[in-house]
Amino acid sequence: MAQVLHEVIRVERDGSTSVLTIDHPPANAINGDVVAGLLEGLAHAEADESCRALVITGAGPKFFSAGADVTAFSAGPEGLEVALGLTVKIEASRLPVIAAVNGIAFGGGCELSMACDIRIASQNARFGQPEIKLGIIPGWGGTQRLPRLIGQSRAIELLLTGDPIDADRALQIGLISEVVDSFDLPARALYWAGLLASRAPLALAATKRVIHAGAPLPIADALKVEQREFVGLFTTEDAAEGLTAFMQKRQPEWKGK
Repeated sequence: MAQVLHEVIRVERDGSTSVLTIDHPPANAINGDVVAGLLEGLAHAEADESCRALVITGAGPKFFSAGADVTAFSAGPEGLEVALGLTVKIEASRLPVIAAVNGIAFGGGCELSMACDIRIASQNARFGQPEIKLGIIPGWGGTQRLPRLIGQSRAIELLLTGDPIDADRALQIGLISEVVDSFDLPARALYWAGLLASRAPLALAATKRVIHAGAPLPIADALKVEQREFVGLFTTEDAAEGLTAFMQKRQPEWKGK
């Protein structure tokens, strides 16, 4: 049975995967309750040792999220900071986080998806940062994550025009990993979650840390970050299990230790 957080986030469990669904009609706009619900759902998943992956998606066939509820965040910077903090927490999570983009992902919705580790989309999905058309700019990481994901030239085009792109174009430029039929999206998201959940959890979390910590550093410094994580992992029980399983030609049994 699904749990509902802050009346707008539906939480369901499928094996080792937790699924958070934004259910805020009509367009799954992101307001304070949505942010609070996602933060709470993420925290619960993080605290559950049996949880190995997280999926974020939107309710209905048309909207992942049409973006921020501008009126809900117009009173001051506090809401902006909390929402930005959500994206940072998703990136820093020990869990692999998959965005199953089931429709429109504009503005804050697009930024939410970009904070996830893997993005897959239905054929009817559309992505965009239309803030420029409102006389503002993205405030939840869009100007920083988009260039890192698709390159500066393409990111500048999307950010300065504010025009959306469809799922096929998003796949072509590397914003997403896969396009599937709308009917197949939930199952495909769970497939990705199960695949990543089958990987060594300590190594997966370390890989995420290295990628995000090393991205802004000169290569020499970034390689030192990688080296520290490598040395730290090599003495874990999971590393010993992985090497033993390889030699014995069997599947490893990860303990997260």
